[in-house]
Amino acid sequence: MTMIDSRCLMENGGGGGGEGSCLPCTPEEEKQIVEELNREAERDLKEGNLYFVVSSRWFSKWESYVGRGGVDNLDNGKSSEPQDLDVERPGPIDNSDIIEGRSSNEGDELELVRTLLEGRDYVLVPKKVWEKLVQWYKGGPALPRKMISQGVFNKKQFNVEVYPLCLKLIDSRDDSESTIQISKKASLHELYEKVCSARGVEREKASIWDFFNKQKSSQLSISNQTLEELHLQMDQEILLELKVDSSPSQSGKDSTGNELALVALEPPRSPMSIAGGPAMSNGHSSSYSLNLWPGSAVNSSFKDMDDGFGVHSSVRRVEKGGLAGLQNMGNTCFMNSALQCLLHTPQLVEYFLQDYSEEINTQNPLGMHGELALAFGDLLRKLWSSGRTAIAPRVFKGKLALFAPQFSGYNQHDSQELLAFLLDGLHEDLNRVKQKPYIEMKDWSGEPDEEVADECWRNHKTRNDSVIVDVCQGQYKSTLVCPICSKISITFDPFMYLSLPLPSTVTRIMTVTVFHGDGSGLPMPCTVSVLKHGNCRDLGQALDSACGLKSGESLLLAEVYDHKIYRMLENPFEPLVSIKDEDHIVAYRFCGKGAGRKKLEIVHRDKCTPDILKGNVGKYFGTPLITYMDDDSPSGADIYLAASRLLSPLKRACASTMAHSGEENGFLLEANGETSSGCNGQCEPRDQSMGNTELEGTSSQELPFQLFLTDDRYLSCKPIFKDSVIKSGNRIKVVFEWTEKEQKLYDSSNLKDLPEVYHKTGYRAKKTRQEAVSLFSCLEAFLTEEPLGPDDMWYCPSCKEHRQATKKLDLWMLPDILVFHLKRFSYSRYLKNKLDTFVDFPVHNLDLSKYVKQKDGQSYTYELYAISNHYGGLGGGHYTAFAKLIDDNRWYSFDDSRVSPVNEADIKTSAAYVLFYRRVKTESKAELGETSQAHAGL
Repeated sequence: MTMIDSRCLMENGGGGGGEGSCLPCTPEEEKQIVEELNREAERDLKEGNLYFVVSSRWFSKWESYVGRGGVDNLDNGKSSEPQDLDVERPGPIDNSDIIEGRSSNEGDELELVRTLLEGRDYVLVPKKVWEKLVQWYKGGPALPRKMISQGVFNKKQFNVEVYPLCLKLIDSRDDSESTIQISKKASLHELYEKVCSARGVEREKASIWDFFNKQKSSQLSISNQTLEELHLQMDQEILLELKVDSSPSQSGKDSTGNELALVALEPPRSPMSIAGGPAMSNGHSSSYSLNLWPGSAVNSSFKDMDDGFGVHSSVRRVEKGGLAGLQNMGNTCFMNSALQCLLHTPQLVEYFLQDYSEEINTQNPLGMHGELALAFGDLLRKLWSSGRTAIAPRVFKGKLALFAPQFSGYNQHDSQELLAFLLDGLHEDLNRVKQKPYIEMKDWSGEPDEEVADECWRNHKTRNDSVIVDVCQGQYKSTLVCPICSKISITFDPFMYLSLPLPSTVTRIMTVTVFHGDGSGLPMPCTVSVLKHGNCRDLGQALDSACGLKSGESLLLAEVYDHKIYRMLENPFEPLVSIKDEDHIVAYRFCGKGAGRKKLEIVHRDKCTPDILKGNVGKYFGTPLITYMDDDSPSGADIYLAASRLLSPLKRACASTMAHSGEENGFLLEANGETSSGCNGQCEPRDQSMGNTELEGTSSQELPFQLFLTDDRYLSCKPIFKDSVIKSGNRIKVVFEWTEKEQKLYDSSNLKDLPEVYHKTGYRAKKTRQEAVSLFSCLEAFLTEEPLGPDDMWYCPSCKEHRQATKKLDLWMLPDILVFHLKRFSYSRYLKNKLDTFVDFPVHNLDLSKYVKQKDGQSYTYELYAISNHYGGLGGGHYTAFAKLIDDNRWYSFDDSRVSPVNEADIKTSAAYVLFYRRVKTESKAELGETSQAHAGL
């Protein structure tokens, strides 16, 4: 281990202020210093800590230079060899690519490009790390950012405020506009100080207004309230005015001298009611008054009214409700889309337009003290009473950022994830159960489904009882079966929405080379057609059929890179998208299953072709061979016997004339009876440590060829003798060294030129249009029995072990509002993907009766009333919504502030992401006309 120069450590302890006091550090020393400073910062996390934003473009060069992290990403992460190439020392720190306008000025006022993502575009380093990097490399500019605390109650978390609040300051004296950057956690005191300093104004004469949408919303009087609490938004305007009259009425203080935090322009609407005041277009009256108590969450909430309900609201009250758009508050189209769907849910509209004050649960530790429900209800009332004037949901967005910091900031988020949070949050805020009783779960022991389902639902309702449960929650039956002891576990669980997979019909051609793991035949390439978004189980099944596997035979899939096994594809649920067209995939064919058996892996090295970069050591070539060993501690003789069998199909016809005619112990001996040492370059003495692999015995006997035992990284090797005893883990890695003698005995051409998975040609075939899938096929895929993944094992109470059980879901009880989430986005270690598959879903008469196991006489026919759409790709794109005004029987498109009519025939698109259905009562099948069941075969 390299020791850090003591002079460097002394300087590190002193903060690294001086230059030239320490000799230049080596890459290893830089790495150790930075890692220690990072650990020190992690031990001292607190609000106010300073971090610096550094461009990933520069930082990745530094990581490669010091051999830290970034090296793993070279060559797509497939380098199994150590990186021998020298990496140049990076130049000065360069953050120009992440700054708006490529500005190079120092200072806090530098703005970052708005669409940056941590890890991809920038990294955050603690203050001491930044100081070290500047000392070593100079450059910049410095982009300091403070750590803030986000969330409330017991849900607080620390985050670095990468994007401070940018406010457009308009000076009323000359209408000039400038930008102020300030933390959203800053107080109004700090805002006044910054504005007055920037504009050269005396603090006593300054008056700042919330000038959102360039309209005076409220005067911001000096107080300790934070800008976040006042719901000031990114890029919004604030207005600076100079006080002419310094009378007490304009001084920002009341008659007792106390400071006023907020001075409202609008007269308060009285009497305040949860219903929102005026009679609504759907006929609901607002005569339910609410007695507010001082200091309560409910009372404070009504001080914060979302913009868009102006002084002329009485004029607009005659207009139709439900047609107001929602302003985009900085990449909030995901929020607007989800909100419009909920705000047009008939049962929720009816509920929130009435007096729901008695159901607000301010004591629920799982809720938001009622504040989320109040903000949502306030927004709903505005939307259903403001005609077509767009609403700026500032208060709601502020509450959302407060209670769910994951949705704060200005990056794009997922409308379905927000929807899940909102439904759960509204439920907890409106939960009629104030004290949740403890209920012990019982194991299923053969009782009828109806009894178990009823008991589970009653238990659920004793802890969860709200309008969300009444309207949006259903119940499904989950059946788990142990593959070993056949133990059955049945539970009945509630659901709020159903996430449906999209069965893909797009296929891809894949070529896999099949080797015989017992040496019974030559390798053969096999080309099959599989689902593009399938998994390794699909590929294995296609190969089984194409190769004509017999009963009891199995295949082991692996990826070969640089003539070595890069990874075993033993997880049947590994997505095929992780395999690129240019990759090389092999399948080893065996009799019987290989689970738990020791693998012998043989790689090939050509001694006749030295590797110049690694000295007098042969180059690796060809494809590794794999077989299973039955002995946990095989001898060298066992290894040579297994290798001889694997190589037997490669024997040349004239091999017998170049070797002894006799065989000993099944081995083909060398003609001169001597053993080739073959141990040059990296081949090391036998007493060198081999990690967790041990080689016992050194007796030299005649060998047919030379094998060397190597480690996981192929860095060292030791010769194997017949009486050696091999002790290792589940994989024994062996190097087969090819000399001129082996080349004459065996034909190695069959090991070379491994074909790619798919070889692209110059001619590109015309894309075929993907076949549409129906909503029913998605639902059936959701309900199909399948084994649990390796990371989701079930603990079998009978076996007392975790098992990969099979799981089967069945719909038991459906809610009045049924939400389908179409799983268009997929994420894996290797890539993210979006499916643009067109899903054909019924607009009317969605009949689900055949899928529901409980037969209680209810109607299971549904009608579509809202859609959340996503256009574009991952990491961006745009969300919109379609929603139906049921009273008018008309559909409308909601694209942030823009609202326009849309034909029902145009709402079916490949952008549909979340579907909202409501239960409809049916008199008889004759009145339904053509039902969606007729289209179930689509």
